[in-house]
Amino acid sequence: MEMANPNVEVLFNQIFINNKFVSSVSGKTFPTINPANKKIIANVAEGDQADIDLAVNAARTAFQPGSEWRSMDASARGKLIYKLSELINQNKYHLANLESLDTGKPFSNSLIEVETTVSFFQYYAGFADKIHGKTIPADGPHFSFTKLQPIGVVGQIIPWNYPILMLVCKWGVALAAGCTIVLKPAEQTPLTALHIAALTKEAGFPDGVINVVPGYGPTAGKAIASHPDINKVTFTGSTEVVEINSRSFFLCIIYN
Repeated sequence: MEMANPNVEVLFNQIFINNKFVSSVSGKTFPTINPANKKIIANVAEGDQADIDLAVNAARTAFQPGSEWRSMDASARGKLIYKLSELINQNKYHLANLESLDTGKPFSNSLIEVETTVSFFQYYAGFADKIHGKTIPADGPHFSFTKLQPIGVVGQIIPWNYPILMLVCKWGVALAAGCTIVLKPAEQTPLTALHIAALTKEAGFPDGVINVVPGYGPTAGKAIASHPDINKVTFTGSTEVVEINSRSFFLCIIYN
């Protein structure tokens, strides 16, 4: 069985907002630990309410009518998503190493998950220009139709067990639809999300479309769940965590 490289370089450990890596407002960091040997892999910027506010503001600005993202054709969004899939594929061994060290999984498992992530992003790239409304038969001299539109800023919270696969499941459909994103990865496994955030900038995504804020559930997670400028929250995690945050869930929630 091929093993992960324990000396893999962690290139990105800060918060990603508006296409830039920045320190947390508080200056705090937290360790991400290799569960196989209990050693610290890296110290990561710890986001909280103040950082979520900045990320949401960036995402809201990117979603404004007339912005580069909102003015982009669906097919152009698809090309960006496909470009991201190519960059992930080019970096798949590095990403698989990060995923393996962060989760404690065998490298071979992590590599399969990274390759599956590439396939998922390619699927959503093709889906971007196939989001259609309907024309509906109506009595009388009427024309009835539906039009599907992006909902806005999507807050996303993902768990530790399949970090990169959960990321693509959240990002793929939101980006294809034309939404903007604020993601909180699990505090145990933030490294692949931050690295892929860097690849989104390289792919050419406009400022503010994708934002990644590592942090803890009761602070950063709760800030996402209760934020008035987030239009939808999608959450995958334990029942215990969703019960903690449920007091703040006044938005359109998808709980997996």
